[in-house]
Amino acid sequence: MQKLPPPFYQSSDVLQIAKNLLGKLLVTRFDEQLTIGRIVETEAYQGITDKASHAYGGRYTQRTQTMYAAGGCAYVYLCYGIHHLFNVVTGPANTPHAVLIRAIEPVKGIPVMLQRMGKPKPDFSIGRGPGNVTKALGLNRLHNTQLLTRNDLYIADDGCVAKESECIITQRIGVDYAAEDALLPYRFLVKGNPYVSGKNK
Repeated sequence: MQKLPPPFYQSSDVLQIAKNLLGKLLVTRFDEQLTIGRIVETEAYQGITDKASHAYGGRYTQRTQTMYAAGGCAYVYLCYGIHHLFNVVTGPANTPHAVLIRAIEPVKGIPVMLQRMGKPKPDFSIGRGPGNVTKALGLNRLHNTQLLTRNDLYIADDGCVAKESECIITQRIGVDYAAEDALLPYRFLVKGNPYVSGKNK
């Protein structure tokens, strides 16, 4: 299992990165508790030209400044005051692209994930949907801006590659405010995986 190197994240093609993240392992090790989830659903957000992006139109605020860093760090924000959402910043510095991790398939540390989520036993809701991804893996706003080369938070490659026939591309979920950009095919998921959120079409 090898950590993804910074150049993986720093391509200007956020769509390709979002697709390539399928099958990779999102790893956290907090308080000596190791949890690992295989990424099975992502969404790309294409910077200043994407109406669904926080950085649309070059918006630069205390929240969005993380998106302008060089690719390879975490962008974590609180959505509707309820759910923390974990994104991977991509692209060169000052190119505010990001990939939202929408779903993971639990691989290791499931008892810890259950405890964090307050669940008595495993089911497919562990890691299904971006809010559950962060709950299961213990992620929150304290991890915003952190580089993904750390030992307690990183994405790794264990040789698993999603086959072309297993990759489905659809429009994103929950971005109706983005008008025509809500229809862009920027969501990537593993076909038939039970941890994928929303409609698998």
